[in-house]
Order: sequence, then structure tokens, then C-alpha cells
Amino acid sequence: MSVVLSADTRKTETPNGVMTTLASPTQGGARQAVWRVDAKPGMVGPVHAFDAELVWTWLDGSAVVELGGERFEVGAGDTMVLPADVSRQMFADPERGFVSIVVAPAEAHAYNPEGESEPDACDLAPKGSERIVPLWVR
Repeated sequence: MSVVLSADTRKTETPNGVMTTLASPTQGGARQAVWRVDAKPGMVGPVHAFDAELVWTWLDGSAVVELGGERFEVGAGDTMVLPADVSRQMFADPERGFVSIVVAPAEAHAYNPEGESEPDACDLAPKGSERIVPLWVR
């Protein structure tokens, strides 16, 4: 058993918000990755996919999630199971943003579903057709 103290969590900041790793293979020796997302108000996330199922639970704020061509409005208390290999994009509430907890297999890889990077993608995003384990999942 491992205990990851709040002071020992790992924070990764992107232009869209902060991902705080709560547990992962390198953060407590977990087989799953658990992280908190603090999305900035009005953020528009990149179109992307994961090669594994992710479970998102919203704690505060709200979002619109485009998943495989469908739009879902979610807010505090809602949970979504995002299947593997389905394109997704998130839009945070323009005034409050959102706070979520996410769980995924520790080896989950993010990728660009069309194999092309968005022109304004941040340095931490997958490039072209590469598949990466995001820093907050490791």
C-alpha cells in the first residue's frame, strides 16, 4: 500500500488547465492512473483519442463533451465512461471552467485520431501520428 500526500502530488500545466497526478505507476506505484483536471473557464480542448477507456467524474463546473460525433452536457456529480479509440473534445463552462477526476489504465496512450496535429497544439500534445502516455498518466 502507498500513500500519496497532497504535498507530493505532481502538477502538469497546459494552456487549458492543470492536471494533478494523484496516483500512477510513478506516483504511488499504482496500476491505474488517477488525476484531477482543473480546466480554465472557456477552454476548448484539442480533438484527441485514447487507446483505453477513461472514466471522468465532474466535481465542479460544467462542460460540453463531443464524443464520437455526439454532444453531451455534463456538470458536478456526472460521470462519463469514454470508450477507447473514440474521438473526443471538451469545452469548459465559460465562467467557471470545470474540475474533474479521471481514471485510466496506466499505459493509456493519447493520440490524434486523424494522425495530424492541431496547428496550435501545445508542446505536450502528441505530434502527427505518434501515441504518447501523457505526463499526468505516467
